Amino acid sequence: MTTDQIDDTTAPLMEHLKELRTRLIHSAVAFVVGMVISFVVWNPIFNFLTHPLCNAMAARGQENCGLVMIKLQEGFFVAISISLLGGLVLSFPYISYQLWRFVAPGLYKSEKGAFLPFLLASPFMFLLGAAFAYYVITPMAFNFFLGFQQAGSIINGNSSGGGIAAIAFQGSAQEYLKLTIKFIVAFGLCFQLPVLLTLMGKAGLVSAAGLKSVRKYAIVGILILAAIVTPPDVVTQVILFTVVYGLYEISIFLVHRVEKKREERLREEGLYFEDDDDDYDEVDAE
Repeated sequence: MTTDQIDDTTAPLMEHLKELRTRLIHSAVAFVVGMVISFVVWNPIFNFLTHPLCNAMAARGQENCGLVMIKLQEGFFVAISISLLGGLVLSFPYISYQLWRFVAPGLYKSEKGAFLPFLLASPFMFLLGAAFAYYVITPMAFNFFLGFQQAGSIINGNSSGGGIAAIAFQGSAQEYLKLTIKFIVAFGLCFQLPVLLTLMGKAGLVSAAGLKSVRKYAIVGILILAAIVTPPDVVTQVILFTVVYGLYEISIFLVHRVEKKREERLREEGLYFEDDDDDYDEVDAE
């Protein structure tokens, strides 16, 4: 290979790297702008995130749902955590657009039409999972945790002899925020399962028959995930397992549809071989 040939192969790579740098810079700037906006309004965002806790406490007759700062700097880090989450949410559409601008020039027209729906479905499914966590899971989880409180008692007007110690919730603002964000992000990511598996199926990396064959392992994995993500509340774990397993079954159906469309396209082009029909027969038989 001559020096000119080496330069010819290096030039496109350098152009791609420059393009990637530009897209990353734009995405980073958008993220910082989103962080600044979220930092300015972090109090309303925090109040919104505490609604499930306040509602759960109000249902138990506890009017004060205030959280405390255990450390002096805790309030600042709460604002920073909210800013990071808010910056990611606000900048995600623009970051997705930058990703599209980077990969679109290297795709054929048909590939662009196939990839764009997944790019749009991903943030929608994340928001759907986050909303499910906020409106369904967190109220149940917080109600479970608050159930371990107990009222104290005083015997003979003296608290020093034989009384029952009170257990009252005085939560740390930072710890509460970590737990809430954990629920929201975890469910948002779990709801990406159909998008991810369908995209992999379109790329030929997975098949509907393959997903069905590992269904029992998927069930075990989902059970482990439910035990890790949710609190030791059986009801919440069952809900998470049911939802994620339902998404897994939906993914199998979507991958099967992708395979059927690929088969129809290959038949029209005269490139389909009957030996490839075995996988589809296995899926239909099950």
